[in-house]
Amino acid sequence: MRDEHVMLRQSVRDFVAKEIEPGALERDRREHFDLQVFQKMGKLGLLGLTAPLTHGGAGMDALATVIVHEELSASDPGLCLAYLAHALLCVNNIAVNASDAQKERFLPPLCSGKWVGAMGLSEPEVGTDALNMKTFAKRDAQGNYVINGRKMWITNGAIDDKKTPGDCIYLYAKTGEKNGRPEISTFLIEKGFKGFFVGQNIHGKTGMRASITAELIFEDCHVPAQNRVGEEGDSLTHMMRNLEIERLGLAAMSLGIARRSIDVMVRYANERKAFGQALCQFGQIQAYIADSYAEYKACRAYVYETARRMDLHAGNNRVDSDGVKLVCAPMGKRVADRAMQVLGGYGYVSEYVVERLWRDAKLLEIGGGTIEAHQKNIAGDLSKHPNWVAA
Repeated sequence: MRDEHVMLRQSVRDFVAKEIEPGALERDRREHFDLQVFQKMGKLGLLGLTAPLTHGGAGMDALATVIVHEELSASDPGLCLAYLAHALLCVNNIAVNASDAQKERFLPPLCSGKWVGAMGLSEPEVGTDALNMKTFAKRDAQGNYVINGRKMWITNGAIDDKKTPGDCIYLYAKTGEKNGRPEISTFLIEKGFKGFFVGQNIHGKTGMRASITAELIFEDCHVPAQNRVGEEGDSLTHMMRNLEIERLGLAAMSLGIARRSIDVMVRYANERKAFGQALCQFGQIQAYIADSYAEYKACRAYVYETARRMDLHAGNNRVDSDGVKLVCAPMGKRVADRAMQVLGGYGYVSEYVVERLWRDAKLLEIGGGTIEAHQKNIAGDLSKHPNWVAA
C-alpha cells in the first residue's frame, strides 16, 4: 500500500470521527440524507475519487475506493451508500465513458459536491435482468431524444423529503434492437429537464436509511443528443465495466460493517461480567469473536488483492468483483448478527450501533447484483475459462 493510500485512510478516518459518527444514529432514525456532510466530502476530495485531476477529481485507483468505502461504512453504511451511488455509479461512469466535453461540463460540479449524482438502471419489474428494461429513448425530428419510462430503487434519485431530484442521473434506456438483442444506450439526465421528476421517495426501508431511495419518472422527457454518452448501443460495455467497481465498493462496505461489529463485541465482552467473570472468558463468546475476526480478515485480503489488480478503464474483472461481494455480503451480516448476540438485549437497541449495522448489512446481499446472480456469473465464467482458477 502506497503512502498516498495510508494518508487517505487516516484522512477519511479523522473525517468520519468528526463529521459522520456524531449524527449517524439520528440520520437513521429520521431517514435523512445529510447534504451538508455529503458536500464536505467534496472538499476532502472524495466525491470525485476516481475522476481525473483535470476535471476536479482526485485521480485515484480502485484500492483508494475500497479504503474510503470501508472507513465510511464502519460508521454509517447508509450515508456510504449515497456516496457510492454518486462517486462510483455516476462520477466514475462519466470519468470512464463520457466524452471530453461531457467530462468538462459534468465532472467539476459533481466532484465538488455542488451536484449530487445517481444512476438509473433498475425498474419496477426489472432488476438483475437489465436487458428487459422498459424505459425507451426515441429520436425526435431534430435528432434529440424523448425518453419514457420509470426507474425504481434509485439511490440519490431524490435528495430530500420534498422529492427534489438528484442533479445528474446516469440513465440507461433502450434505443432499439440489433441482431435480435436489445440495444441499450446511456444518457445524462439533468435536474430541470422537462418530463423528468421524482415519483415517490421510498420510506420504511429495513436499513441504509441515511440515503434516499426514489422512483424516477420520465414522461416525454426531452434530452439533447449531446447528453448521450458514447454511441447508441454502447451501454452494455459501460454497464458491465462499472458493475465491477460497484461490487468491489459494496464488498468494502461489508468490511466496514464487520470491522465495527467486531470492535463493539470485543469491547463489550471484555467489560461485561456474568457469573463472576468477563464474557470473553466463555467459550461460545470466544467462538463468536474468533470466527468473526478470521472471516473478516480473509474477506479483507480478497477485497484488497482484487482492488490492487483492478484497472478502472478495463473490463474482465467480473469473476473476482462478483466473488468479493459474494463472500463479503453475507460475512458482514453474520458478524453483525454475532455482535448482537454477544451484547444480548443491548445489541437489540439502536444506541449500541450493531442493530443498525445488522439492518444495513442485508442490502449488500441484494443491491448491485444479488448473491444468486454472482453465483451464476462466477460459475458460468469459470466453465468457459477453467484456467482462471489457477491464474
